[in-house]
Amino acid sequence: MPFLGQDWRSPGGYWVKSDDGWKRFEFYRREEEEESSSHRRQPELGQLQEESQENRIIGEDCEVIVKKRKKDHFNNNTKTQYFCQEKWIYVHKGSTRERHGYCTLGEAFNRLDFSSAIQDMRRFNYVVKLLQLIANSQLTSLSGAAQKNYFNILEKIVRKVLEDQQNPRLIKNLLQDLGSALCILVREVGRCVLVGNINIWVCRMETILNWQHQLNNLQITRQMNNRTTLSDLPLHMQNSILYRFSDGLDIISLGQVTSTLHMLSEDRRLWKKLCQYHFAETQFCRHLMLTENGCVDWKLMYFTLQKYCPKKEQYGDALQFCRHCSILFWKDTGHPCTANNPESCSTPVSPQHFIDLFKF
Repeated sequence: MPFLGQDWRSPGGYWVKSDDGWKRFEFYRREEEEESSSHRRQPELGQLQEESQENRIIGEDCEVIVKKRKKDHFNNNTKTQYFCQEKWIYVHKGSTRERHGYCTLGEAFNRLDFSSAIQDMRRFNYVVKLLQLIANSQLTSLSGAAQKNYFNILEKIVRKVLEDQQNPRLIKNLLQDLGSALCILVREVGRCVLVGNINIWVCRMETILNWQHQLNNLQITRQMNNRTTLSDLPLHMQNSILYRFSDGLDIISLGQVTSTLHMLSEDRRLWKKLCQYHFAETQFCRHLMLTENGCVDWKLMYFTLQKYCPKKEQYGDALQFCRHCSILFWKDTGHPCTANNPESCSTPVSPQHFIDLFKF
């Protein structure tokens, strides 16, 4: 069966347009041959066939080389995010006259600039939470390119945590959820739930275990340099800092530093404010925790409510969704909005809402 290339006129050949029509492009033509072509005698028929066969073989080899270079160039750039000039994406859930098909979660994950977002402390927790939600339920819905982009961004996050020594607990929880999800998916590989070779996913699981080992052995260095520490601040300022925390585990971790911070972290009013911030009063009655004296144990109630009720999410910066244009974008990049007042049409999007936008 003959091989049919992209061009039906000659399999594997390159054609260029000239004044006389389309002509076949010959590779590695020598200049001296072109200059002396007018002075050469007419070649024999066998010689013409031999040169034509040689040019065809060279042309096919060059095409293979060009394709291989493009593939190598793409593979070498897999450590960076999928390139796209526009940092926003139009969310459409059906075919229209202007747009065909619908937008997927993988397209949005590739188009939005998450690689740069993790370098911003205001967006770091937002991206980590989004990766955790995708690992728990939406990992199989990502395309092959989006999955590769997912693990590249995750690698950058782990490197950043190991270098900056900040937020290791968030990444440990993310890797734990991702590792558990991959273990379940690998067992069901016979049902074709994963995109790609099984060996690739086994290597990714080994990489996750290596990251977890590095994070568990992370030693946070203390840089004194005669600087003012938290313990040097007045008591009321330390108490005010504790009231700014939104996570109970952070309060407990800080209370283990000194005896003074431990006393402040056990303040009953502190845990009451934390419960009132995250949960509604109607939820208090369902999971009321009392001490032996009959008082409300707000600390125990916080961790009890955390098991049954979602906490209030708080992020320094989040993705924005324009209700007028149906476009997702970062606030600093913007988007080509046609509304008279674009700011009034934009609303922040939580990580869970981001995933819900692409559920059909």
